[in-house]
Amino acid sequence: MINDTNAEDGRVNETAHLRADGPPGRPATHRVALVHSFYSSRQPSGENVAVMDQSEALRAAGHDVTVITGHTDDLEREPGYALRAAVRVGTGYGRSPLSELRRLDPDVVHVHNLFPNFGTAWLASWPGAIVATLHNYRSACAAATLFRKGNMCTACPDGDSWAGLRHGCYRGSRTATLPLAWAGRHGAAAHPLLRRADRMVALSELSRDLFLRLGVAEERLALVPNFADVEHATMRLAATPERAHRDSRWLYVGRLSEEKGILPLLRNWPENEPLDVIGSGPLESACRAAAPTGIQFFGTFPRTEIATRLPRYIGLIYPSVCPESAASLVYQEALAAGVPVLALAGSATADNVHRIGTGAVYTDPELPQALRAARTHFPELRKRCIQMHARYYTKRSWTEGIAAVYADAVQQAAYRRARGDGKPSPR
Repeated sequence: MINDTNAEDGRVNETAHLRADGPPGRPATHRVALVHSFYSSRQPSGENVAVMDQSEALRAAGHDVTVITGHTDDLEREPGYALRAAVRVGTGYGRSPLSELRRLDPDVVHVHNLFPNFGTAWLASWPGAIVATLHNYRSACAAATLFRKGNMCTACPDGDSWAGLRHGCYRGSRTATLPLAWAGRHGAAAHPLLRRADRMVALSELSRDLFLRLGVAEERLALVPNFADVEHATMRLAATPERAHRDSRWLYVGRLSEEKGILPLLRNWPENEPLDVIGSGPLESACRAAAPTGIQFFGTFPRTEIATRLPRYIGLIYPSVCPESAASLVYQEALAAGVPVLALAGSATADNVHRIGTGAVYTDPELPQALRAARTHFPELRKRCIQMHARYYTKRSWTEGIAAVYADAVQQAAYRRARGDGKPSPR
């Protein structure tokens, strides 16, 4: 670990420096600095997992990678952390990675998440290429989910910029929401990261379309889905995926919370269909009370254990009522295991299931019929699921896609510096 004192606020940034010289005979392709504010470990975060997986994938592909981090678990122990974080979010000023970036002089700064441990003001001072991954909708929504009271909510991006404050959308608190509402009062297109990034990475077609609607120029957006690092499972099952199917049970994997749609699913679940539920969360007691016979609860498992169990199921149930910004990690892992997915319409995962034919999409009233049809149809889709994972969601597909984005961003930054006016290059 490298400790670097921040020139702006005297704080210490921790960085994990992963040096890679590239494969034999080939130098590192890019010097990349990943900037990521890690969420608290009290809230499971797919973003945290994706950043670490991607840093290792970049290194394995021959890039020189540095991860500049701010860890909420560590920083929140400091006196006055909550107040400093609120000011930082509301004004954009505060903790900054600039001193470390100037020392590293990377070809590309790849920003994953700045909230709540980095400011945004530093973005205007960095002259080099910046790439931003749009992991969530925080630039348009205080809750980052576009979800409120059981339904998709686009009040703020649709022009009512103070709706989030009225409803206390961040952590159910108007006080906690105020810095976010103030920072976003001019709309998503004015967000410092969206305004400054040379290129932005959308993780799904649904997310890309929404950011286009918010005013992001199409030429600045690239679609590069996250990957599930389970190539070993793909290779093991590719030859004879039908042998892996040993059970007639359905599987749900995820947090037991409102946005995941698990409680309505259990209330509508047919009595004669067996279902295993892996996960925990605030609705666990309500879920157990609502579950009909034939449903088993297993609590949480490590990712490796889930990957081992997945191939035995007839299908994965994905009832999320939140639009999401990416096809979920467990969906990708299910495809790698040859397991089709039955998804509730409306999420990025359901959108992808429909687009590439890796299962079926249902609405709430259609659930019993959808389950019956899937029992007949899903065994025929197991090979296709593996093929679609290999095409879209492998480490190699991600590294190739992101390398192209980096090259484009570097070219755009050079053009911007040459013109000196900040305008995008012609396409």
